[in-house]
Amino acid sequence: MARALVVDDEKLIVKGIRFSLEQEGMEVDCAYDGEEAINMAREKEYDIVLLDVMLPEHDGYEVCQAIREFSEMPIIMLTAKGNDMDKILGLEYGADDYITKPFNILEVKARIKAIMRRNAKKAKNMRQQENKVVTAGDLKLDTEGRRVFIGEREINLTAKEFDLLELLVCNPNKVYSREALLTYVWGNKAMDNGDVRTVDVHVRRLREKIEPSPSDPKYVHTKWGVGYYFRV
Repeated sequence: MARALVVDDEKLIVKGIRFSLEQEGMEVDCAYDGEEAINMAREKEYDIVLLDVMLPEHDGYEVCQAIREFSEMPIIMLTAKGNDMDKILGLEYGADDYITKPFNILEVKARIKAIMRRNAKKAKNMRQQENKVVTAGDLKLDTEGRRVFIGEREINLTAKEFDLLELLVCNPNKVYSREALLTYVWGNKAMDNGDVRTVDVHVRRLREKIEPSPSDPKYVHTKWGVGYYFRV
């Protein structure tokens, strides 16, 4: 459930916005002065903040600036002032958008949805970017660039060595039999025609490249009688 903070000293406006957003399934908190708004924003992360400029205690610009010191939660400024300098000032203080009173609540909801879509896409892209690089101790594996580093040193692997390491690194502590590794890395046809000793040879070569001491592996371990697994 998305969470919104509505900040305005006009209680009828707050009541109307709250009702409309709750109809959209949002959880809505309300604040009626700048001090209260800052405190609530510190206590809870909101998906959107609707912030009036003219407030007691601290005005909306001060509230926006204070929130930006500890959070990037989206802020839409609400104001009766409509000149360009007021809008520019709000954006410079860190607001994401600006709506002039009197406003149509449908426009407010459309702006909120647009900002939340952008933020959701940004968060997804960040997660995807993070998932492209897997780090385990000193070992870093870039799944998209197909590159491996130990510390700052890049390790040159063959295509199958990389595929083998990627499977193990992305499934830590999961033990794979030699037969399973042959199927996953070399394909089903390899299992029909291949020799599981191919896996042993590749594991040995992989250890020689990535392990500080291949005879006492730090990354790719053997489960005797079962298979291989990755552990740091």
